[in-house]
Amino acid sequence: MESTVARKPRLGIGMVGYAFMGAVHSQGWRTVGRVFDLPFEPHLAAVCGRNRQAARAAADKLGWASAETDWRDLIRRDDIDLVDICTPGESHAEIAIAALDAGKHVLCEKPLANTVEEAEAMAAAAARSPGRIAMVGFNYRRTPALSLAHGLIAAGRLGTLRHIRLTYLQDWLVDPDFPLTWRLRRESAGSGALGDLGSHIVDLAQHLAGEPLAGVTALTTTFIAERPLLTAVPAGLTGSPRGDRGKVTVDDAALFTGRFPSGALASFEATRFAHGRKNALRIEINGEDGSLTFDLERLNELHFFDGTAPGAEAGFRRILVTEPDHPYLAAWWPPGHGLGYEHTFVHQARDLVQAVADGTQPSPSFADGLQVQRVLTAIEESAAKDCVYTPVSPCGKREGRAS
Repeated sequence: MESTVARKPRLGIGMVGYAFMGAVHSQGWRTVGRVFDLPFEPHLAAVCGRNRQAARAAADKLGWASAETDWRDLIRRDDIDLVDICTPGESHAEIAIAALDAGKHVLCEKPLANTVEEAEAMAAAAARSPGRIAMVGFNYRRTPALSLAHGLIAAGRLGTLRHIRLTYLQDWLVDPDFPLTWRLRRESAGSGALGDLGSHIVDLAQHLAGEPLAGVTALTTTFIAERPLLTAVPAGLTGSPRGDRGKVTVDDAALFTGRFPSGALASFEATRFAHGRKNALRIEINGEDGSLTFDLERLNELHFFDGTAPGAEAGFRRILVTEPDHPYLAAWWPPGHGLGYEHTFVHQARDLVQAVADGTQPSPSFADGLQVQRVLTAIEESAAKDCVYTPVSPCGKREGRAS
């Protein structure tokens, strides 16, 4: 017996890039229509990569109907309505602008671009494309606990904000013989820990505070100046067996402070050299009436201190973010069952599809991505000046600066 349920219109998705980010984006697209009641049915029409055999293998593994080897061919296809960009930053602007000009919706991984000029061009393309949706993939906004935190702050539960502290610590580069991947080359990645990790915490700080940063002061450094060149082997990629090394042209760590127009102060640290920290994105927000803390490695928890409660009852309260009245969770499991990293990409896909149906620009938009890019550039400019007060000189150059 044939089903009498009306078939939803398809939203054809084409994805460029199929490595780590492509895999988690694919998971999001495959899953979103099975969890949320959407106005469109996402159709994984095609994935694109330069090597035909590898692209076809990725399509089979990740659930895409077909494979392309040229993103221009993918954009020209009539069955693709939305282009999902999961490539290194050097190609974001060219692909996104071409897709928008071709009448496609666009999702672009963070950071939006490698330079402010590229990000400005992308935001301008989005602005001149009426009816087209352009969204940048800051997925951590879609963590239910952080969505809850955003709602509490917006509702005034913390009062006027005073301090925002954010750190993002990883350890995958501590080995000096880790090979020179694209993430360690400025021409491909734009920056190092700053763009890879720092862009997330800059976006979250501005998103939670509800206003853009007004100014920053920064330090950056590169701990390991050269690394083994990449060599292809049957199992994947490794360092050159001859010991050939190339120059690292991005930062390994960034430390910076900022001020918001409201007067709130912010501090940030991003590094890929923190032994034992796998994905330690941590946030503490202090306001006149309370505080919130969050740790991505315990992503189903939010800690709230209500400063208006009687002193005898004072203390941080753990909120286990697993209940149907918490953001996104009504569509998932019975109460008490937590979610993981990959679910943020399902939520991202859900919000994007809904924005396409409603004809409204989603958050974060390309304009939001441009604002983050401007902050990243200001951080690099501040760090390049390398001006530090010392008892010897009101503003002296530090000795032994690594980058």
